[in-house]
Amino acid sequence: MVPVETETRPTQDGVLTGTRWLLVAFAALTALAVFQLLVLADVADRYWAWSIRTELTAAFLGAAYGAGFVLAVASLRQPDWSRIRVPVLTVTVFTVLTAVATGIHLHRLHLVDGGPFARVAAWVWLGVYLVVPLACLLVVIREERRRMRPAPVRRPMPDWLTVVLTLEGAVMFTAGVVLFGGGMTVHHQREPEPAANFWPWELTPLSAQIVGSWLIALGVAAALVIRQGDLGRLFVSGVTYTAFGVFQFVAVAWYWPQISRHDARLWIYFLFLVAIVLTGAYGWWAARRGAPRGDDAERLPVPVRSTP
Repeated sequence: MVPVETETRPTQDGVLTGTRWLLVAFAALTALAVFQLLVLADVADRYWAWSIRTELTAAFLGAAYGAGFVLAVASLRQPDWSRIRVPVLTVTVFTVLTAVATGIHLHRLHLVDGGPFARVAAWVWLGVYLVVPLACLLVVIREERRRMRPAPVRRPMPDWLTVVLTLEGAVMFTAGVVLFGGGMTVHHQREPEPAANFWPWELTPLSAQIVGSWLIALGVAAALVIRQGDLGRLFVSGVTYTAFGVFQFVAVAWYWPQISRHDARLWIYFLFLVAIVLTGAYGWWAARRGAPRGDDAERLPVPVRSTP
């Protein structure tokens, strides 16, 4: 009897079929979120899963999902797990944290109140963050179990890039933890704890936690990229990093009249976005510049250093 092929077998390019289906699903869901939150930010108070009364908050989240869409599409074009390991782990961290935030503030979702569209959005949101985090964890476990040994570092990252990513990752992770923690401790007031008031605009508790989830995930991604230490596997992370900064600039420009231009926090935020775009663009360029073509990758000599 001829054995039947199942989805647990790796595809020809070394990535499990289930992983690719997860990325397809993530691309579709993030595309919907971009349309609803970035393009239609002005109606997010009525037509989103929970009421987002500050349009810039909705636009920030839509822009972040835009970066997630870029991550998913770029990952689908990569030939092996080692090139998408960091992006998929980033998605996993974000979805798990968002699931936790959703559980804490379940009462804020329009599951039984609001208009019909808001109720549908709330139930879809709940379903997505019950299923996708588990799917992400399953994919990571399956991919890691079949990974025989750490991939060798063929093109070590320069020290200056390591330092820059360390600083940027630490800032994002710290800000994310403060926002996530502040939103976790408040359930009925409109604003999170005063510790989270460093943000350039007002955030409600659930929104603060979702923003914090994105920042924590990006901070973890920076740490994973540093640990990986290979320019050759930086393409998807670099593209995503760049897209995140660019989309956030678009969000701020779109709702510029709503921001206090004399607020120092806003200009610090701008400078940080510039740093993110430049860092991501360098990683993107450096990864593509030295990328081997075709089967040449298999003939590259394996250096001594390796990463987990």
